[in-house]
Amino acid sequence: MGPGANRPVRRRQSAAVDGPSSTAPIRTRALTKRYGERIAVDALDLEVRAGEIFGLLGQNGAGKTTTILMLLGLTEPSGGGARVVGLDPSRHPLEVKRRVGYLPDAVGFYGNMTGRENLRYTARLNGLRGADAEVHIETVLEQVGLTDRADGRTDTYSRGMLQRLGIADALIKEPDVLILDEPTASIDPIGVIEILDLLRRLARERGMTVLLSSHLLDQVQSICDRVGIFASGRLIGVGTVAELATKFGDGAAHLDATFVDGAPDPSAALRAIPGVIDVARDPADGTWRIAVRPATASTRVREAIVEVAGRNGLRMTSLREREPSLEDIYRAASRAIARPHGEVAA
Repeated sequence: MGPGANRPVRRRQSAAVDGPSSTAPIRTRALTKRYGERIAVDALDLEVRAGEIFGLLGQNGAGKTTTILMLLGLTEPSGGGARVVGLDPSRHPLEVKRRVGYLPDAVGFYGNMTGRENLRYTARLNGLRGADAEVHIETVLEQVGLTDRADGRTDTYSRGMLQRLGIADALIKEPDVLILDEPTASIDPIGVIEILDLLRRLARERGMTVLLSSHLLDQVQSICDRVGIFASGRLIGVGTVAELATKFGDGAAHLDATFVDGAPDPSAALRAIPGVIDVARDPADGTWRIAVRPATASTRVREAIVEVAGRNGLRMTSLREREPSLEDIYRAASRAIARPHGEVAA
């Protein structure tokens, strides 16, 4: 089949991306990527809103990086289409790259050059030179916390410093959208906190749309406004953590109660409360985990726990509703699409 044979199909598929919400900075419809018989991304429908931090969550090999490469025009889709800042990445890849900052999972710089020199090189590639470029470089260095090390060679930088320099490099072009692939991989806990704080500031202060991919559930939960769960190339759930918990949860609310050391065992009294379906003590910290169904009964059950604790001399010290864990949601979502023999349903 000749190289032009697919062009009419691609036009029809790309046009389908436009619609009432086509002003979203990132939008895909039926976006698909095949490598031979393997489907890396399967009919992806995704919309990332302006000014939000959106997390693509999934294990390695789930299709996150392939999706990012298609959004940047670095690989062509096998089907469907995308719009990034209103442009089709497969037709206008250079314009997309000018308006989108990208931090790959393995960021690289010229090791014999300083951080500032690397940023000057990127600035020149984007048409920035002279005093304006120097002011902008100083600004992004300050934003990422690298001013003090800007004039050191990058082959002396830690992994966390390289990641921060990578974000500065992506910001040089003043992008509308920032895309990051595993931005905190192999970084120490302090570095992770610094990078996540930086991304929050960028979204809050500059109104920047941030799309990040990660397999680190706790980090995604801590920073993202919404999450898309990827499994075997498919997007199986999108929403806030609370919305995903409602979709994939067991319909129960979960309470945590603590009691003073030496207090009587509260399990029997707690189990007798209508709506309580399970009570278990966490051996790690002694907290009592209380499951309530339906979830809407949690307020009534909390009031009943306080009354029961006082009546039975249980000397309770704290009672709170536990936020849903993204890890639990991810497991439930993965089970929801799995066939009995373990393969993902089509």
